Amino acid sequence: MLLQIEPESNPTPSGAVFFAAGFRPFFLLAGVWAVVAMALWLAVWFGQAGAWPVLPPVVWHGHEMVFGFGGAAVGGFLLTAVPNWTGAAISGRPVALLTLAWAAGRLAMASGALLPPPVIAVVDLCFLPLLAVVVGRPLIAAGKFRNMVFVVLIGVLTAANLLIHLELMGFAATATAGLHLGIWLLLLMIAVVGGRIVPSFTKGGLRMAGITVEPKSWPALEIAAPASLVVVAAADLAGGGAPLGIAALIAAGLHGVRLAAWYGHRTAGVPLLWILHAGYGWLVIGLALTGMAALTSVVPANTALHALTVGAIAAMILGVMSRAALGHSGRPLVPARATVAAYALVVLAALARAGLPLVAGFDLAVAVSGVLWIAAFGLFVMVYWPVCTGPRADGRPG
Repeated sequence: MLLQIEPESNPTPSGAVFFAAGFRPFFLLAGVWAVVAMALWLAVWFGQAGAWPVLPPVVWHGHEMVFGFGGAAVGGFLLTAVPNWTGAAISGRPVALLTLAWAAGRLAMASGALLPPPVIAVVDLCFLPLLAVVVGRPLIAAGKFRNMVFVVLIGVLTAANLLIHLELMGFAATATAGLHLGIWLLLLMIAVVGGRIVPSFTKGGLRMAGITVEPKSWPALEIAAPASLVVVAAADLAGGGAPLGIAALIAAGLHGVRLAAWYGHRTAGVPLLWILHAGYGWLVIGLALTGMAALTSVVPANTALHALTVGAIAAMILGVMSRAALGHSGRPLVPARATVAAYALVVLAALARAGLPLVAGFDLAVAVSGVLWIAAFGLFVMVYWPVCTGPRADGRPG
């Protein structure tokens, strides 16, 4: 299985327990930063934080959601999955170094006028290339060249981040392009990873619940669905309009067919499954809204964008982090009630952010969605703090 992320047998890791496996610092920090960055954004949006951050607030918000929160989640996933694919443990100093690089980037981006833009750029741009090196070396050594696609995607994500910093340094007006490219890259990763783990986990999870299903897949669709996101991203970066609208609606159809074949309607009683289907469902909804926004004036483009980010990206990240952390900490794959509540809250946050602007004030949508988001990831941090900082429940290393 290309993207199996169940518990692996690793040699005794070096360093503290917190750095014994990549999911520990990065899943926890993704949750913490989701809360902190959103709280800061709400304070800035509603005028409670003065001039902070000195960077353009919208740019800072988008950057920290994509490259801070999203970057931590991607790092935690790859640092956990690559040892399974290669048999080579990634623990101790490499994980600690990557954690420090990620944290330094967050501090630099929050520093505003305290640091010159070139210094902010250098510090913030360090994390993703280092991640590519750390996960790329064992992939090459093990001959897992198929999975090197993730190293390529990290490289492009670094380029997207650079586009933002080029504008902050005054070279070119490329920040919006960088943010959009970063979002489409995260969605492409979701399409690639989700296409493997969602049907696999659904089949196994429902079998444990006494329900036998056989999720379907078609080779042509498995290529066309992720490829359609590349086309949508290209149309978006090229200026949008009718090409974006048509491409997005076609992509929504392809991903909708893919999702419908995974038996999501049978997962209502298994929270670890339905949150993954809900997240992928938001990808379909967000693409459809993107198409409508590009072709009509009925749907605001900002609404479509947040259906993809608050909906697809956040829900999928929350679902994958909560499941993987349980499995890799030697715990049963049974979420706590608070975790299930977090799933519901993040879905409601997406509904509020995408739906309320259509029927109520924009500020109300931002406030309600932001509070629900903070509550969702606050519950995640509460539940998974001891999971990520304590030893495995089964006594094994990692």
